[in-house]
This record gives sequence, structure tokens and C-alpha cells, in this order.
Amino acid sequence: TILYNVIWEPRFLLRNFAIGGGLILLLAECKAESKSIFAGVPRLDSNTPQTYLQLAGRLLLVFMFMTLFRFDVSFISIIQNIFGSALVILVGVGFKTKLSSLVLVLWLLCVNLYLNPFWMYSADTFIQDYLRYDFFQYMSVIGGLLLIVAHGPGGISVDDQKKKW
Repeated sequence: TILYNVIWEPRFLLRNFAIGGGLILLLAECKAESKSIFAGVPRLDSNTPQTYLQLAGRLLLVFMFMTLFRFDVSFISIIQNIFGSALVILVGVGFKTKLSSLVLVLWLLCVNLYLNPFWMYSADTFIQDYLRYDFFQYMSVIGGLLLIVAHGPGGISVDDQKKKW
């Protein structure tokens, strides 16, 4: 990154924040609950460090979609921006998170296959390295979204607050 002088490029930073969000989600799922002297007694407050990690990971995953905005005037770009923004906001606030994350996974997979076809270039070109790098960055964010699909949004979300009402 330093060699190619892309360390301060906004797209690069936002994508790496999104990858960090996926890693934080993975850390939140691996973090063991602390032992209590009252075994099996439920707690009234659900604000554990795990819920804050899930919130941070969910919000950092949103940064990936900021790199996909197109400022063209074409109909497809406008629809893509509106559709993507709505789904990203749903994931960010935690409303219908599993469904919106699954739709984002499918959409991001299609966009990734369209924008980063590294297999179409020969192995000795630089463009193949860039496209392969971008391809696997997208795939790691897809993995983070699949963690949200599998484990839910966490304790600090609209979905969790609806359960309490």
C-alpha cells in the first residue's frame, strides 16, 4: 500500500474499514460471556461488550457501500444508489437486519463479479493483481455480512428493541 501510494485513497480506506468491521463481528462472536456467580439467571441489561462490538462491526461494514456510489445521471446508477442506500441504512440501524444483509450479500456478489473479473486477464499484467485484490476485499465484506445473517444484529438494534416491546 505504501509502495503504490494508495494508503490515503478514500476508497482504499473505506474498504479496509469495512474489512475491519467484519473482523470485529467475528471477534464479537468468539468472545465468551463472562462467568457469573448466579448461574443461569438472566440479566436485565443486555449492554455487554459483545453487543457494542456487534454494533461497531455492523456500522463499519456500511463503509464498503460508500465506495459503490456512482454519481452518474443514468437511470441504473440512480436506482442502484437509492436501493443500496436504503439497505445500508437498514443494516446500520438494525431493522430487518438479516433480510437486508442477505439482499446486500446477493447484490454485492453480483457487483463483485461484474466489476472485478480478474480471471479474464493474463497473470503477468498489473490489472489482474488489482482486480484480484478488490475481488477478495469484496468477498471478505460478504463474509462479514453473512455473519450478520447467521447471528443477527446484536443487542443494540431496532430488531432487538422490538423484542422488548
